[in-house]
Amino acid sequence: MRVVLLLIRFLAIATITFSIGLCNGNPAWPPLCKEIERQALLMFKQDLKDPANRLASWVAEEDSDCCSWTGVVCDHITGHVHELHLNSYHSFWDVKSSFGGKINPSLLSLKHLNFLDLSNNNFNGTQIPSFFGSMTSLTHLNLAHSEFYGIIHHNLGNLSSLRYLNLSSYNMKVDNLQWISSLSLLKHLDLSFVNLSKASDWLQVTNMLPSLVELIMSNCQLDQIPHLPTTNFTSLVVLDLSGNNYISLMLRWVLSIKNLVSLHLKGCGFQGPIPSISYNITSLREIDLSFNFISLDPIPKWLFNQKDLALSLEDNQLTGQLPSSIQNMTCLKVLNLRSNDFNSTIPKWLYSLNNLESLLLSENALRGEISSSIGNLTSLVNLDFNYNQLEGKIPNSLGHLCKLKVLDLSENHFTVRRPSEIFESLSKCGPDGIKSLSLRNTNISGPIPMSLGNLSSLEKLDVSGNQFNGTFTEVIGQLKMLTDLDISNNSLEGAVSEVSFSNLTKLKHFIANGNSFTLKTSRDWVPPFQLEILQLDSWHLGPKWPMWLRTQTQLKELSLSGTRISGTIPTWFWNLTSQVQYLNLSHNQLYGQIQNIVASPMSVVDLSSNHFTGALPIVPTSLSFLDLSNSSFSGSVFHFFCDRPNEPKQLFYLHLGNNLLTGKVPDCWMSWRGLHALNLENNHLTGNFPMSMGYLQGLRWLHLRNNHLYGELPHSLQNCTLLSDVDLSGNGFVGSIPIWIGKILSELLILNLRSNEFKGDIPHEVCYLKRLQILDLAHNKLSGMIPRCFHNLSAMANLSVSFRPGGCNAILVTKGREVEYNKILGFVKSIDLSCNFLFGEIPEELTSLLALQSLNLSNNSFTGRIPSKIGTMAHLESLDFSMNQLHGEIPPSMTTLTFLSHLNLSYNNLTGRIPESTQLQSLNQSSFVGNELCGPPLNNNCSANGVIPPPTVEQDGGGGYYLLEDKWFYVSLGLGFFIGFWIVLGSLLVNMPWSILLSGLLNRIVLKLYHVIF
Repeated sequence: MRVVLLLIRFLAIATITFSIGLCNGNPAWPPLCKEIERQALLMFKQDLKDPANRLASWVAEEDSDCCSWTGVVCDHITGHVHELHLNSYHSFWDVKSSFGGKINPSLLSLKHLNFLDLSNNNFNGTQIPSFFGSMTSLTHLNLAHSEFYGIIHHNLGNLSSLRYLNLSSYNMKVDNLQWISSLSLLKHLDLSFVNLSKASDWLQVTNMLPSLVELIMSNCQLDQIPHLPTTNFTSLVVLDLSGNNYISLMLRWVLSIKNLVSLHLKGCGFQGPIPSISYNITSLREIDLSFNFISLDPIPKWLFNQKDLALSLEDNQLTGQLPSSIQNMTCLKVLNLRSNDFNSTIPKWLYSLNNLESLLLSENALRGEISSSIGNLTSLVNLDFNYNQLEGKIPNSLGHLCKLKVLDLSENHFTVRRPSEIFESLSKCGPDGIKSLSLRNTNISGPIPMSLGNLSSLEKLDVSGNQFNGTFTEVIGQLKMLTDLDISNNSLEGAVSEVSFSNLTKLKHFIANGNSFTLKTSRDWVPPFQLEILQLDSWHLGPKWPMWLRTQTQLKELSLSGTRISGTIPTWFWNLTSQVQYLNLSHNQLYGQIQNIVASPMSVVDLSSNHFTGALPIVPTSLSFLDLSNSSFSGSVFHFFCDRPNEPKQLFYLHLGNNLLTGKVPDCWMSWRGLHALNLENNHLTGNFPMSMGYLQGLRWLHLRNNHLYGELPHSLQNCTLLSDVDLSGNGFVGSIPIWIGKILSELLILNLRSNEFKGDIPHEVCYLKRLQILDLAHNKLSGMIPRCFHNLSAMANLSVSFRPGGCNAILVTKGREVEYNKILGFVKSIDLSCNFLFGEIPEELTSLLALQSLNLSNNSFTGRIPSKIGTMAHLESLDFSMNQLHGEIPPSMTTLTFLSHLNLSYNNLTGRIPESTQLQSLNQSSFVGNELCGPPLNNNCSANGVIPPPTVEQDGGGGYYLLEDKWFYVSLGLGFFIGFWIVLGSLLVNMPWSILLSGLLNRIVLKLYHVIF
């Protein structure tokens, strides 16, 4: 018996040792991997693209055991390959680490493979290989978000052993789902984002899967829930049908699934109240009905029976007060009412829900104070009140919430007299206290208090957008657990040394822009952290490059705008940026040439407002945003745009304006089809408008102002139907304004054709542009009358505001000067038709454009009167009718223009008294000169009937002789001119050659005047 026990012990020790040897990849042990499977994996690798060389361990050497290769899991007894873990992470940004290429059928040699994960890779639009349907040993298959494309093969139904199937993808679709009914062992099915619009049988098929535990079909373009006589989802625990637009009342069959624990129906278009049911359901622990139109009047009683319930009704357009019936849901664990429109105070009953672990009320309009009774919610782990209108004191009773880990009180109007009290109260729970604290934009001022250092458990701190002043105190350096720190946009200043960071070894995100710090470190400083996000805009870092940056090899975002760095960009810096997704070095004193820009795919690069010279750099085709404006780049743009024509460019925003670029705008835009914004303004570009720009069908913003372009606008531009901002001013374009601009470019918000050579009438089709807010046709050769249909420009008639994405700007001439608009561009509404040859009366219809802020019709030949209803244009700030032939009186309604700060009616034929109003009388006299007007602000007094009285001797104020002397002066001047003229002319007439020359000269003068006038 003893021998048997010793033998068993020996075998156990031997087995354990053998296993350890395998796990450690001990070369002393013979390879476990089967040779046929090793060769199959090597063949698979051969067709695979591996830009990050993640499969470096997959080598062909005989002593290389495939069971020790990256991503390979073998059975420790048989040595067969059981699992392949070849998924990637963050595939949208980190394309370099994703696998691609082809999937070799050699995988069929892995007869014992039961787990295959190829998710989050980039197989570039290929179909799921059909041979996958023959890998019948698989129990787990995950192909989610790997850029597979097309119809899913029905032969996946042959994988009858599958327990887990995830085919989630934006690019795949099905014609039906009958093949799924063969997967009777399936427990988890995820078809998120797959187009199931043709799969009308989806509910009947999934209802027949007896083992199904999780069913996820979110965003699958399902627009109806088919009738289901009976429900067989006996095992179903998780159901997610979010993002399918059912546009109907929530159907009761969902609630008839009696064992359901988690229900997700976000964004399904459900309307009305949550339905009542007659049977008892108590299993639900999570209900997410966010982004619908659900009503809480009434709340059904069955909701009160759910224990430890997490209820999310985010963004359901709920208004008024928080429903008082919620207080009956005493077992609520999570209450998410974010992004609604509750506009009451926080009700007292809310503080009695002492089982709540998460209370999320952000982005409402809650007002009043937070009661000290908040301290009763001792189970709270997460409290979010950000983006409300709360005021008063932040209660000290928050310090009683010792389970609280996340607190967000940002974007409110609190009164904080002693910031130290906040941090003192939150530190009462000791070292295992709060981990995330956000007090962004909460009106806190004063120095950063020392009591902040007591929050030793803090991992995330955001106090941005306040009025903290003083220096970067050592107290921040005491927060050793910090991973995220945001102190941006305060009034902090002074020197910051490397000592301040010595304890921040875990720091990943450091955002401190918008302060006035000076960083002082030694040249060889090595920070104790590895940052992913660094934003130090407006710090004083220069003039030398901060060498410590080269140690930060994990950076994803880097912003050093306006930091006074000078010099050329060092070579090591471009090695650093290979994985950076956001790079901003704008507004520095950088100079020299840039050969290549190195950046992560889909990244943003802003190098604007520096002093770079030479040709434009070579940029990655995968870049998404590039701003090289306001520098001194020079030379032709041909190579930048036309090299690598077969490589589609991912760029959607390109700004090369305000440089010294020359040559023709190239005609090779076919590979730039992703562009949404193109800005080449203020360069020296020449030539015709390129025809191939018609390929830019996604283009929204086109700025080519102040170049030397000429010719007519090509018809191909009408293919760019999404254009909203067009600025072609300051060029030499000719011809008439195309009628297709009004007919086809219906999205136009800004049309600026100023300072060109356009002629002819303003086309009536312009009136179709109902979204147009800015129309500038000044300084052309346009003739004819203003179309009376201008009243159809409805965006100028109402006070709506257009959404303007960041980076969009426009330079407009208003109030006699150029103004650049950016942040408030969506509010601006103006018309400028000045300096043309327009004639006729100013149409009364213009006065229906009630939201117009600037109207300039100067330097034309308009006749008639100023429209009598001009006063209805209540938002006018600038009005210029000067240098026309208008007559009559200034309409009395003009006195109601209370926003008017710039008015020019000079050099017309206006008569009568200037209407009296605070606004008009405060204007300069130059606004009215060159007319027969009288009254303030002019010095001309009016007679009783409102005209300038005839001058009298008494009016001269110089002893009574001024008028007489004035008359004799003009008589003498006329007589002298007459005598002198005939003396010269008589001598020329006597001399025949001179007489012929004079006659020819006079003829040319007359002809010239005729062409000018007529």
